[in-house]
Amino acid sequence: MSNMREQLLAKTAGIRKTSSIKEDEVKRSERTQTAPGMAGALAVAQLRVQELEAAGVTSQLPVAEIAPNPWQPRRVFNEAKLSELAESIREVGQVQPIVVRRVESGYQIVAGERRWRAHKVLGLDTIKSVVADCSDSDMAVLAMVENVSRDDLSDYEISLSIRRTEKEFPDRKRLAEALGLSRSGLFQFLSFDKLPPFILKDMDIQPRLLGANAADAIVSTIRKFGEAGLSAAREVWPDVVSGNLDQGKAAAAIKMIATRGAVSATANERSIDKFFAGKEHAGSITKDANGFAIKFKPGMVTDTLEAQIRELISKTFNHQPR
Repeated sequence: MSNMREQLLAKTAGIRKTSSIKEDEVKRSERTQTAPGMAGALAVAQLRVQELEAAGVTSQLPVAEIAPNPWQPRRVFNEAKLSELAESIREVGQVQPIVVRRVESGYQIVAGERRWRAHKVLGLDTIKSVVADCSDSDMAVLAMVENVSRDDLSDYEISLSIRRTEKEFPDRKRLAEALGLSRSGLFQFLSFDKLPPFILKDMDIQPRLLGANAADAIVSTIRKFGEAGLSAAREVWPDVVSGNLDQGKAAAAIKMIATRGAVSATANERSIDKFFAGKEHAGSITKDANGFAIKFKPGMVTDTLEAQIRELISKTFNHQPR
């Protein structure tokens, strides 16, 4: 059978774009949407895992010699569910072997990382495994598709998976179709890459701090206001991390601070130019946010000069084009 990449492309060739799917066909959630096409990609991934299991021979391998799939996007594993799985394995044993591939340093997990982690929780030395022949492209696509289909995977983790697997597709259009995403939905996930380093540093530790919608809005706001936006983001971000500011309101807060800073800077700009009559200081011209003013020192304006100034002002404003 062809490799995973070819199977995915064949399976998703007839998938409709998300924009063509009617509102009542898809159950909506708060997260960036994945269309029904995701089910097709997941089915191919599951078929491939079964294929690998059937082709290999089951044996007991040392837990310590096995490493996770290097394309694994998940940053955080649900500890409660992991404990439940560990307890189940303690009581009834390991029902299904994990699938691994052989590498120079030992083995890498193709499928079954939660079972492997549960064995580590239990302190077991060996785990029932099937050693299979699996390419890098298979590993990348399996990790992406399997994890994107799970509700408990954060948008940030999905974005990392998409980035790592992007090279397996001829272009982003096919990548979006394979995942059942609209083009705009895909680009929302890709927007995480454009976040400032100080935000990404915290996202690596707490991947649920921002969803794709919030990340996209923050990136757009920072881009719009430049350095003022970046400075405002630094001010706002600690409140998002602490939970004092909802992620959905972060972009608006950045905009408000960046705009306020721009207004304050303009308000603080003030110029004063002095003018002289010969060597004697005759007055000054002041320009600031409140207006434009000309002041003469006492005794510097004769009645004739005042009349000339008034006439000039009258002519200037009465003859301006409307």
